[in-house]
Amino acid sequence: MSTIIEMPKLSDTMSVGTVVKWHKQVGDKVSNGDILAEIETDKATMELENFDDGVLLKIFVQEGIEVSIGSSLAVVGEEGEVVEDLPAPVEESDPIEEKQKDKGIAEEPPPESLIPALEEDSQTPPPLPEVKEEKVIETSVGTIDRVLASPLAKKIAQDLKIELSQISGSGPSGRITKKDVLSYKQVDTVTEKPLPADQVVNPIVVQSKGELLDQVVPVSKMRSIIAQRLLESKSTIPHFYLQKEIDSQPLRLAREAINQRLAQRGSPHDKPLKITLNDFILKACAESIKWVPEINTSWENDQIRYHGNVHLAFGVAVEDGLVTPVIKNAESLDLTTLSLEAKSMIGKAKSKKLTPSEMTGSTFTVTNLGMFGIDFFSGIINPPNAAILSVGASIKKPVLDSSGNLQAGERMTLGLSCDHRLVDGAVGASFLKSLGEILERPASLLV
Repeated sequence: MSTIIEMPKLSDTMSVGTVVKWHKQVGDKVSNGDILAEIETDKATMELENFDDGVLLKIFVQEGIEVSIGSSLAVVGEEGEVVEDLPAPVEESDPIEEKQKDKGIAEEPPPESLIPALEEDSQTPPPLPEVKEEKVIETSVGTIDRVLASPLAKKIAQDLKIELSQISGSGPSGRITKKDVLSYKQVDTVTEKPLPADQVVNPIVVQSKGELLDQVVPVSKMRSIIAQRLLESKSTIPHFYLQKEIDSQPLRLAREAINQRLAQRGSPHDKPLKITLNDFILKACAESIKWVPEINTSWENDQIRYHGNVHLAFGVAVEDGLVTPVIKNAESLDLTTLSLEAKSMIGKAKSKKLTPSEMTGSTFTVTNLGMFGIDFFSGIINPPNAAILSVGASIKKPVLDSSGNLQAGERMTLGLSCDHRLVDGAVGASFLKSLGEILERPASLLV
């Protein structure tokens, strides 16, 4: 028995998805767990997994086509099994037509030539001759065809810019109904049509370093959602910004010592675990939030929600965008476990294997551009978080010691973007103070 593969809901905010690439083709044998295709959602490009053994019998949606959740993508079944065409959408009844049917009224009014006769003898109106609805359509070659279609079908076809002459009617005497138009449209969407000359988009060409190209590229679903969410954040959340410079030398020395110890101890993995500066920062954030719980809140219009756990999101750059995997219950994880969890999330993000649950539910976000040499920046809050931490690079610079003597030092600038509806300046300053103290004394993270 065949199984229809439908467009799944791969994120909490997803309403449509785009088939980026099919990994299996019609006729290929597939098994439970095989990856059928890559689907671009509003958050990332994710893999579509198969759950039935059999043969890929038919593909309904080609690469590059966007369809809504629940739309049929393909069919998996037994070899040689006959597959029907793409299922037509359920037809919604037209209110006007339903009322006419309920009252026994014909779908269309009588011709104008009969109206005077009806007015002259309103009590015994003459029987109306059967009137066939006809539509004159000029085809592209200049010929004239007469097409029988319902008024609703005409209107939908006009809105969708579909020539009724191309549709086969399923109604009486070949009459075209709303269902026929929608069925034709749904099947038609799986076949890419060439755009008019004035709408042709130049193909995407990868630019070489040092080379500039004049081109126009379509906006991807991920980039569109990123733009929408960031615009919403900046226009609806009253941001204010704090920054603090900390001594990052103790953090570097602690990291080097821990990684040296981990290398000597060995690891059951292929490579020994290495703690990164970002791991320290994530752990320090989880600890600091315990002492400043106002940072771990969300605005809900008529109430403020305090979260009982710290779910840390952190930015991972991927092709054409950014994803923010979430480490759940970070306050209960030790440094090593948190590091392993972060690396697992990064690997999934790079290989497009993050699940919706692994990208939702954050209560605080960390974004780090220090590895790109950025000294300082201010992030945009990730709703519904109350704040986002921005981490700059560790820079070697001359500093004054406690005695006022000039010496070589290392400094890192932390930025905190806050939602002023939830976080006041003193609260944000208290969080940065606590975070700075932990990072300047990293040994405190080990107890």
